[in-house]
Amino acid sequence: MFYKRDILPALEKELVKKEITVITGMRQVGKTTLLRHLYDQVDSANKVMLDIGNPLQRNIFEEKNFDAIWNNLKEFEVIKDKKAYLFLDEIQNLPSISQAIKYLYDHYNIKFVLTGSSSYYLKNLFPESLAGRKIVFEIFPLTFREFLRFNGIEKKTGEKNKIRYELYKPYYLEYLEYGGFPSVVLEKDVQRKKLLLQEVFTSYFEIDAKNLSNFGDMAKLRSLILLLAGRVSSKIEVAKLSSELFSSRETIYNYISFLEKSYFITLVPKFSKSIDRQAAGSKKLYFCDGGMTNMLGRVSEGQLLEQSVFQDLRAEHNLNYYSNQSGSEIDFILDGRIGLEVKQSASRRDISNLEKKAEKLNLKEKYIVSLQYSNEKKVILATDL
Repeated sequence: MFYKRDILPALEKELVKKEITVITGMRQVGKTTLLRHLYDQVDSANKVMLDIGNPLQRNIFEEKNFDAIWNNLKEFEVIKDKKAYLFLDEIQNLPSISQAIKYLYDHYNIKFVLTGSSSYYLKNLFPESLAGRKIVFEIFPLTFREFLRFNGIEKKTGEKNKIRYELYKPYYLEYLEYGGFPSVVLEKDVQRKKLLLQEVFTSYFEIDAKNLSNFGDMAKLRSLILLLAGRVSSKIEVAKLSSELFSSRETIYNYISFLEKSYFITLVPKFSKSIDRQAAGSKKLYFCDGGMTNMLGRVSEGQLLEQSVFQDLRAEHNLNYYSNQSGSEIDFILDGRIGLEVKQSASRRDISNLEKKAEKLNLKEKYIVSLQYSNEKKVILATDL
């Protein structure tokens, strides 16, 4: 059964565009499922889908003569004189493929739709020569809206509603604990959910981390991941991590950079009117998924709540956080204009404190995001995000 992702309409619109469509994200977030759906949506027989992870299909693109690649596609009944649609899965498995794609794009009437599992690799796979030829879409684990859809519920919006809140809350608590990887969401057995989360991590670490990096000490990278899992929603302290792992700061920076570029973590910058100060400030850490965080580290419900709010916001907003020397913080600032503070339950004092902090930053809007129900106008329910 196919479950619609929120990004799907944007992807479907790209099917009639000339540019190469690239779908990227970490492993097991549903890229291949989306690719197959897009393939099915094309109303043309002149189309082919290939798995570049399969050696027997990958060899089609290993020809040094790129015109020969086009000839090889004829065995799939691709007709040269008509527009062809080429869907390629897991392109990170063939380093040289970008050169072939560029040549075929420039010389033949082909619409390419591609998937790849790591921005770290794809950044090198698609050089500047493809600038202007590609549109990149990032896919993440499910938002809570998508999580509900995978459970047969289409999320409703509108005024706060206690009945709707009570309906959604058990699902939200499950989302907090096990996250939004599609295979985990669709599995109903709790023990198998945990096993699937372990498999997602193993797949990332043994395939992406080992194959796409050149780190000599993979055990140290694993130790760093386990340390970071317990510190989600906190500021990254490289000096402290360096001391704890007996590694140089440069090594820690390299590890963190890889984890971020391969979608395993996200670092949210500090809010500042000055771009230079924003770049120089400490960054807050979030993982790819709350279920992954919960599986790897000891985390509180408050940390998981902030992580899940991050997951609901990351795809559609430019995110920052705010803190000052006295320790005053705002968890999220959306697009430089909306302040959000995440609380398990919201008090009027919380609202008053947030309004004071937001006023100093000239934020247009400010709200508390609460796990518990509240009728306060300045409170958004986490289940309604």
